[in-house]
Amino acid sequence: MRFIFTPAAERALDNASGWSFGSACGELEAESLLLGLLSEPECRAAAMLARVGVDISVVRKQWTALVHNGPSEEGCVRRKLFSSDLVCSFQLAFERLACLPQPLELTTEHILLGLTAADHDVAVWLRRQGIDPDSLAAEIRVLHGFPAEDESCQALDASDEFKGATAGLSSSAWGSLPEITAGQASSGTLSQQAQTSMIDTLRVIDAAANRAREGLRVIEDYARLILDDRHLTQLCKQMRHDLADCLAAASMDRRLAARETQADVGTTLDVPTEGRRDNPLDVLRANFARLQEALRSLEEFGKLLDAGLAAAAKQLRYRAYTLERAVGITGRSIERLAAARLYVLLDGQRSPEEFERLVRSLIEAGADILQLRDKRLDDRELLARGRLLVAATRGSGTLAIVNDRPDLAALAGADGVHVGQEEVSVKDARRIVGPDALVGASTHSIEQARQAVLDGADYIGVGPVFPSDTKRFERYPGVELLRAVAAEIRLPAFAIGGINRSNIAKVLAAGAARVAVGSAITSADDPARAAKELATTIIRGVQV
Repeated sequence: MRFIFTPAAERALDNASGWSFGSACGELEAESLLLGLLSEPECRAAAMLARVGVDISVVRKQWTALVHNGPSEEGCVRRKLFSSDLVCSFQLAFERLACLPQPLELTTEHILLGLTAADHDVAVWLRRQGIDPDSLAAEIRVLHGFPAEDESCQALDASDEFKGATAGLSSSAWGSLPEITAGQASSGTLSQQAQTSMIDTLRVIDAAANRAREGLRVIEDYARLILDDRHLTQLCKQMRHDLADCLAAASMDRRLAARETQADVGTTLDVPTEGRRDNPLDVLRANFARLQEALRSLEEFGKLLDAGLAAAAKQLRYRAYTLERAVGITGRSIERLAAARLYVLLDGQRSPEEFERLVRSLIEAGADILQLRDKRLDDRELLARGRLLVAATRGSGTLAIVNDRPDLAALAGADGVHVGQEEVSVKDARRIVGPDALVGASTHSIEQARQAVLDGADYIGVGPVFPSDTKRFERYPGVELLRAVAAEIRLPAFAIGGINRSNIAKVLAAGAARVAVGSAITSADDPARAAKELATTIIRGVQV
């Protein structure tokens, strides 16, 4: 015989055909069928779902990619195009309710039972909402006039009645529905297969979860004990907590029950490179790769267990990519700017010749970075000054930076560009100047400093510390911001804003190890001497 449906069940199936994850002409999915049941508010399945607070809006929120294309013209019952998840669900509904009169006419509550008893995303989600398949099966038996624990349901074996009931369940009747033999149904092979599949899935999730957690701990140790970066350490710690939340659908009890390390063939496999790390950076990179691969595995196999787990693992993987960039750039910038203490900002001066003389004198005085910042010059003049700056600094050890204009920095061949909160973003600047150039960012709060780290800045300017003649601000974060940044961020940070010989001691006492100045040097009677004295003060202050 073939399954037949009640009119309400047929309407639910036809309504479900209007929902899909894209095209409306594909196979009917379990998620769509759940919405189809809810589209029949008077049916028993909808009432059962309402008892646990599940309605159309809740399902749409869980599976946001579902779109309504309108019911199929032919209707899914007549087309017989069902996904493998639905095939499994219908089989399980028949298996659990075979004690009911034959031929079995599937109602909406039968369909709901099949959806809940299976081993796909919808089934796991429904069970998490509080629908227990065993309790639901007992309720359905009572609804149809049979005892909740009817022994006939447990003792069908391979009786002629059951053979006759299942004989017609073949691919010719259902399209994609495989044949079910009496031996399979009587022995509960389908349920056993589902349990075995669940164990296998949990083993993979357990292994991937362990790798992800262990990788995160190694990365956290690097950020904490090698970089000494509180901000990055906190990001790692938060990711570990979020990973634990992500795994709620695969509880530790279930994962431990599925774990079988002694029989794991992977424990005896090894490659030569796994036993060698030449430096801490090698350790870091290996564990970021381990983390990201583990999260990908969690995402893919999580789809077999819980849609929420898979989605959370995906977002954690993207966060891991961002964290890797932040940790990597911080480490690289600490090394690249290790000797950079004095950063001087200068305008284009009155002529190219005067500008070049000032630049060369500051290089000789020991300025580590020179930034061209001039709002008066037109683009051609600014580019020409930039090229002079690059030519003078090339090979000297002093870096050449252009303010605000990544395009001109790239044309001039500068070492980098510096952008403010109102200028182009770090991301956009990077696209213009390339992967090797420095991109600095101005920050006026601890939140902006943290974000600059995640944005991929190579260094940050922190301030304004004091009022200055160069730029006006409504508020001055002062040395308090310097203390906050010094306490948690190791990305090279230059204190900026009104700093001179009279107040630099306060800057250094706040934990700043690098200083950016403008008029305190360029407006001095002897800029080179002023730069040399300030550089010496910074070095002595840092050493103390």
